[in-house]
Amino acid sequence: MPKQIYVNLPVNDLAKSVAFYEALGFSKNPMFSDEKAASMMWSDDIVVMLLTKDFYKSFLHGQEIADTKSTNGVILCISCESKEEVQKFADIAKANGGDAIKSNNAGMPEDMMFSFDVYDPDGNVWEPMWMSPDFNPQDVQPAA
Repeated sequence: MPKQIYVNLPVNDLAKSVAFYEALGFSKNPMFSDEKAASMMWSDDIVVMLLTKDFYKSFLHGQEIADTKSTNGVILCISCESKEEVQKFADIAKANGGDAIKSNNAGMPEDMMFSFDVYDPDGNVWEPMWMSPDFNPQDVQPAA
């Protein structure tokens, strides 16, 4: 059986979040979706579970849900086939209630790496990223 990753995200408005992720190209799996959660497939091996905050909290052990509008705990990086695909992901996010800020790529030149910091409506951060097939981190020195 292949390894899979399930990313669980708390959301304020499940329907709005589903629409946002569908616009980005995720597909909803109705088998694992209901009024408390939506299973959003990026691929067969990467699934984002959008959970209402009350449902999400039921999985926590006394912790509070982070306010991702002011606190960041994770950046979820996903690979893209081209710079154009990265740009399209960012543009679609902005057009559907999210935000996108061009990444500095840790100082790497854009012909080697290209990405955006994309914020969903709840402030969760995704980083669509393209990397040149010729990229070798030992050959490239980040800009100061």
